Amino acid sequence: MNRFLRLILVNAFLFFLPAALLAAPSGKVIIFHAGSLTVPFAKIEKNFEAIHPDIDIQREAGGSTKMARMISELGKPADIMASADYAVIDKGLVPAHADWNIRFATNRLVLCYTENSQYAGEITGANWHEILQRKNVVWGHSDPNLDPCGYRSVMALKLAETHYGQKGLYDSLIANRPKKNIRPKSVELISLLNTGNMDYAFEYLSVAVQHGLNYVELPATVNLGDYRYDDTYKTAEVKVTGKKPGTFITRKGKSCTYGITLVKDAPNKEAAVLFLDYLLDPEKGLKVLKEMGQPPFVPCRVPSDAALSKLPADLKKRVEVNM
Repeated sequence: MNRFLRLILVNAFLFFLPAALLAAPSGKVIIFHAGSLTVPFAKIEKNFEAIHPDIDIQREAGGSTKMARMISELGKPADIMASADYAVIDKGLVPAHADWNIRFATNRLVLCYTENSQYAGEITGANWHEILQRKNVVWGHSDPNLDPCGYRSVMALKLAETHYGQKGLYDSLIANRPKKNIRPKSVELISLLNTGNMDYAFEYLSVAVQHGLNYVELPATVNLGDYRYDDTYKTAEVKVTGKKPGTFITRKGKSCTYGITLVKDAPNKEAAVLFLDYLLDPEKGLKVLKEMGQPPFVPCRVPSDAALSKLPADLKKRVEVNM
């Protein structure tokens, strides 16, 4: 076959290929995610866009519950939703706005502070609950109605009462935390710590590591970071606002597990799946999470074969069935 004829055949083949097979994914991918994922997702975004320069990752961070409501209640366009509590996706987006939910990382609560915090030289993992009751100590947490870190912080306080065997400890702690010390998302508390306007704040371990904060490790039965204590964690319940005004949801304690999903009406599904494949790769996105103090699941998890069957084909290799 001469060169001219071969060229004609190749061009004819390309002409009849569907355009979707010829065009690489491009355009913007909108991601709503938990505030605690801001630092690792920024690095993952930079690395991904270096490989795929035609894709523009656009992220918006906030309390996971708030982010989910922006999709489900306000109809904000989004391709991907990543939550600090996978249950936010299960309860707020599935099945109306998402078909599946991949559990991809863990975390645990710590109590953050700086060298300028009151009693910084005195606080330990054994006496933190005593120091938080002192009248001159300013401490806070994020809003339980908007942010999983918020309701987990309240759960940790309830679990502390059981762990230390001090009846009334929870009420005593809450009495020394005015409502003004509750902020919409946990990462907002970091600036208050760094400016000296707050002495202590409950954060995820990953956030403490990423921002170079001092922190106190909480007991394993308190920090919501070990699935082996889920039977203990579930004894702590927190009532938060529901989807409609005047309604409420009861959150039960469980170990911290992050979830991520593709929104059903995602404007750019093809590019979004490409990003998810990169994020869930143990040598790429998950490696960044691990380096930044947030242990990933390798491989990532879905709870059933039925859930696995709903995933895009390109993501199934990143996931196993594991409760």
